[in-house]
Amino acid sequence: MKEKRLFVVTGPSGAGLKELAGRLFETRGDVAAVLPVTARKMKPGERDGVGFRFFDLEGWEALRQSGDLIEQTELAGNDYGTSRALVAEILRAGRNVLLNVEPERAAQIKKNMPEAVCLYVEPSDPEILLERWRQTARSEIELKVRMREAERLRALSGFCDEHIDSSDLQAAERELTRLLDETK
Repeated sequence: MKEKRLFVVTGPSGAGLKELAGRLFETRGDVAAVLPVTARKMKPGERDGVGFRFFDLEGWEALRQSGDLIEQTELAGNDYGTSRALVAEILRAGRNVLLNVEPERAAQIKKNMPEAVCLYVEPSDPEILLERWRQTARSEIELKVRMREAERLRALSGFCDEHIDSSDLQAAERELTRLLDETK
């Protein structure tokens, strides 16, 4: 049996990451997501293990100190990350792990878990990103900001193992599937 791996897809908004990951989760039984971990308080109706694994600040610090967090970030004053132990649990169960995270977080994963396969996804033609962004952008200024951000992220993508053109999402899905099947 082929060794299971952690695959990390990353890229700018509008690259189609959410759609590609969603399709793979729907069509492949050998691909799983890992629950993110957080130190934020649960909102009403949330449960531990559904959407997130919740930790108090002491538990979060223990995760951090033990080296369990292969990536971490702070958003709106709350800590979020990915647990090495949770990834390993899925891999031991015989499934690949697919994470869809921002490039800075993907770079942390690659540094802390070099065996992870990082895939940078974006259309080869920037006009395709612009066209996708126009569907939700509120102004031309927002479009320019997004384009600058995409250029910044592209410049950071050198740590990625592969670059996938998502101009055609079906072709990108086939390429991701090929990589899942061939990477050892």
